[in-house]
Amino acid sequence: MPKNSLLPTSDQFRTDFPEFANKAKYPDTAVNFYLNQADCLLNQDVFGCQFVYLAELFTAHYAELRGRATAGAAGGVNTAGSGVASSKSVDKVSVSYDNSGTINPDAGFWNKTGYGQEFFWWWSMSGAGGRQLL
Repeated sequence: MPKNSLLPTSDQFRTDFPEFANKAKYPDTAVNFYLNQADCLLNQDVFGCQFVYLAELFTAHYAELRGRATAGAAGGVNTAGSGVASSKSVDKVSVSYDNSGTINPDAGFWNKTGYGQEFFWWWSMSGAGGRQLL
């Protein structure tokens, strides 16, 4: 039983993020695993109306990373690049990206997907507000 009553189901996740509809690439076992991780780590009482979205961004981030790993293992293409392509090669296909405009230097691991970058931004906003210096 979920800790958070608002925890989305895998069907709700796939409705809200239709790019994860491919159950072969993003199996229910993986989606449910990451939804359960979000349930353990996030608190709907803290995040309020943003809880469902944050749980889904969290799940999308990890599901995308797992999907990339699975695609790479099966001979697929790893789509890890972000930012503007700054160089390329043709033989043996190589590309480099300028990530300076898309990477938050404080986000670390969350920079690996657009979902993670957005999750990190929303997550870092929780508790933000007035600060008092003594």
